[in-house]
Amino acid sequence: MALEFLEELRWRGLLHQVTDEGTAKAALAEPGCGVYIGFDPTADSLHVGSLLQITLLMRLALAGHRPIALIGGGTGMIGDPSGKSAERKLQSDEDVRANAKAIEDQILHVWRNMAESLQAETEQKIFEPEFVDNAVWLNNLNVIDFLRDVGKHFSVNAMVQRDSVKTRLEAREQGISYTEFSYMLLQAYDFLRLYADKDCRAQFGGSDQWGNIVSGTDLIGRLADGAAEKPAFGVTVPLITAKNGQKFGKTEQGTIWLDAKRTSPYQFYQFWMNVDDADAVSYLRLFTFRHRDDIEELARPERADLVRFVQKELAEDMTTLVHGVDACGWAVMASDVLFGGDPAKANAVTYDTVIRPEIPTSPAPSAASILDVLVGENRPFQSNGEAKRAVQANSVSINGVKLTLDDLPRAPTRLHDRYALIRHGKKSYFLADFGA
Repeated sequence: MALEFLEELRWRGLLHQVTDEGTAKAALAEPGCGVYIGFDPTADSLHVGSLLQITLLMRLALAGHRPIALIGGGTGMIGDPSGKSAERKLQSDEDVRANAKAIEDQILHVWRNMAESLQAETEQKIFEPEFVDNAVWLNNLNVIDFLRDVGKHFSVNAMVQRDSVKTRLEAREQGISYTEFSYMLLQAYDFLRLYADKDCRAQFGGSDQWGNIVSGTDLIGRLADGAAEKPAFGVTVPLITAKNGQKFGKTEQGTIWLDAKRTSPYQFYQFWMNVDDADAVSYLRLFTFRHRDDIEELARPERADLVRFVQKELAEDMTTLVHGVDACGWAVMASDVLFGGDPAKANAVTYDTVIRPEIPTSPAPSAASILDVLVGENRPFQSNGEAKRAVQANSVSINGVKLTLDDLPRAPTRLHDRYALIRHGKKSYFLADFGA
């Protein structure tokens, strides 16, 4: 039922504004409603904040509706001013097309991981989203026709009151160019085209998209055949920030990307492991597909005594959804090893694909003693004396076993016939690779 779907979004903290809740409930009452979310190709990867939009499309698909992912190959040539304090740097057509293709592939990859994870539970076939690139219609627009047919329906007086424009106009040192000012018209036209061509009645987006979405529903009401009987509507979700006010998906190390080459599955897993206790349960509601009873069980006060219990559940869910079961398993094993677990419990794949790229690694000669492995260029210690003092202070281990001075002349044991994992202090790790 539509009410159940909207109430589910509201309980999860995913419902910010609805243009007309009555229209939304009526349109979503039966399966098959077309709903779109736009993705801006400003980079060749989406970041973790974009997961909210991808999971929204999946929630709609699970409810029996038709998810449409619009890639802004046309609008990406201009850039959305929403949420931006300064003019975007314009990208070349070649870069925008490359980014658009990369983002489509990425959404599809994440979607298939999500579908695989959810398939057994839902026992239903989960259809993939339809991808549409607005460059198909925007790149061939005749400017005079567009201004006559579309532009005349927009009041500049109303446009300058939209938050995305008003903020920039008030910042006199930045202002807003006519190029970005026109973005609102283009996004509204996207909605009109999808309404007419794809029977798409709804747009979902972040709360910063409210003005653009309302412009689209207004334009459809003015120009689309049948809009009186089947009105379009829009839904926005809150922009997520951490409890400390930090922008979601930003860390001291930088942006958390969905591309495994930019942010490894291990780093992605650690991002969720490191969220604040105050945020962990809300993120379970916002981002995962766990049921209400399950989340409320995890949020019980006595769980607070279990260190990072909720974060571990969250991290495993999200890493599985984005990177798949195997990558999550490797990230969990690597995390266990690098946070004090038994190094021998991680399999060879984990060492090869996760641990080695994450910590300093250096080739080791096959006949090396433990001291040879500890000392030298790109090794934990620069001199024998420094290494011996650290060992004597009981602060060095190899493959999980604390070293003594008597151990140093011996050959190190090898994990998976290849690696020796050295730990110095609580957090300093080094990997000796005998197979390099």
